[in-house]
Amino acid sequence: MGIESEFRAKREQGRKLLVPYITGGYPGWQDAIRACAANGADAVEIGIPFSDPVMDGPVIQQASQYALEQGVTPTSILDEVPSLDVGIPLAVMTYYNLVHHPGPTRFADQLRRAGISAAILPDLPLEESGPWCEAADAAGVETIMLAAPTAPDDRLPRVAARSRGFIYSVGLLGVTGERESLAETATALAARLKAITDVPVLVGVGVSNAVQAYQATRVADGVIQGASMVRRLMDGGADAVGEYVAEVRAAIDSP
Repeated sequence: MGIESEFRAKREQGRKLLVPYITGGYPGWQDAIRACAANGADAVEIGIPFSDPVMDGPVIQQASQYALEQGVTPTSILDEVPSLDVGIPLAVMTYYNLVHHPGPTRFADQLRRAGISAAILPDLPLEESGPWCEAADAAGVETIMLAAPTAPDDRLPRVAARSRGFIYSVGLLGVTGERESLAETATALAARLKAITDVPVLVGVGVSNAVQAYQATRVADGVIQGASMVRRLMDGGADAVGEYVAEVRAAIDSP
């Protein structure tokens, strides 16, 4: 199930897109993904824990560290994915070290066999992405590229041309985490991207609650929410995640 084709079709129907992030391997992660799907998520981003997560803030780091201490591996997470059967596309987010170890071709094939639609590799620069992107394209796995708010205008079309699925429009510089307000850079970058591409544009990093999700989707095609989802998983389990997804869904659906 391709994310980009699904997202384009939903966008044409006027729907704003919601992608929760859930840390793979954290207790209850499978039920949390099912709760996301049942309450209006359009896809789910599964984080594969890594020991040096440069993009992750304290909440996601804590969840990832706990999962690693329980012996979670990329293979153990991917082995569980086919049993989820949630009816929406699933993406993975991880770091290139975990791709480099088995090699791009083997890792992309592992994702395909698990039923993963797309991959986000935040520490893989556009200029060095060729071998991975070729392997992913061959396996039918979409590579979601990140665009930073500091990117010059001439870089954005290159990011858009290489991105599959959607473009991850980074809301602010820094790590993931919950903020009191939505950064101005979040909507500014989304607007710059929307002006140069028709690939779906979703804002992630710093979209911390339903109000901020609404604000971001007045410009962007959708939002990715990580720390706020994982905090609810840690504090209240899958039920808390489902309730929050429903709250955000209602907010971004409002006129």
